[in-house]
Amino acid sequence: QVQLVESGGGLVPPGGSLLLSCVASGGSFSMYVMGWYRQAPGKQRELVARELSGGSINYADSSKGRFTLSRDNAKKTIFLQMNNLKPDDTAVYYCGAFERRSTAPPIWGQGTQVTIPS
Repeated sequence: QVQLVESGGGLVPPGGSLLLSCVASGGSFSMYVMGWYRQAPGKQRELVARELSGGSINYADSSKGRFTLSRDNAKKTIFLQMNNLKPDDTAVYYCGAFERRSTAPPIWGQGTQVTIPS
């Protein structure tokens, strides 16, 4: 089973950019499809972007055109490039690993805080 560690969060002004990273260790990275989710205060965790089993990526409407999920298998890392950030993007961002062809619950990292002041 993999363990996940996110990094790259911070405070940036509206319109700024951040690159989040999630490094996996302790398991077979190829067994998982990966995704980014976020949770704002008082709200449920929601999808940001997630790989699909066929290789495409599903983006939330709020992410389309601004965020890009990418994967480096050699480094066991996924990234989330976030551009044109808005105050509504303020949340804790979580990396999730979803085992292929399995009903096992996802594995989550500890999260990284992203703050965009209004």
